[in-house]
Amino acid sequence: MDQVIIKSKHDKYAPYWAVILFLLCVIGLSTNWVDFGKFWKGYVLDMTGPAWNYILVRGLFTSKADNRWIRLFTPVRTLLIFIGVCFGIEIMQYFKVYDATFDYWDFTAYLVILIPVFLLDISLTRKVDLAYSKELK
Repeated sequence: MDQVIIKSKHDKYAPYWAVILFLLCVIGLSTNWVDFGKFWKGYVLDMTGPAWNYILVRGLFTSKADNRWIRLFTPVRTLLIFIGVCFGIEIMQYFKVYDATFDYWDFTAYLVILIPVFLLDISLTRKVDLAYSKELK
């Protein structure tokens, strides 16, 4: 019964996550198609990319699955991995490991949408846990 409740609650929010994923992808990729200035070219993809990938990795946009991947990528673990990867990329740019432009503001850009997506995920996950605990009583 517990899996049925958790699946039901997860599946209820999945279409909304799918819309968010789609919008983030379109906005992020459109930085290559349209030029709206320096901010658009310099930061928008850095803002949207980690957030849409968080949704993808967590499987929030699709029906609930219970497999090793989903159990491995908890909200906190996924956030920490993404922050580590994004900051690692920026640090490699600083040390000129590859040809790219280092920018201190990229550290902030990575987190601007990623943190709210994480907080929304945590909030909805707690809602599911609370609903499940109420069903048990």
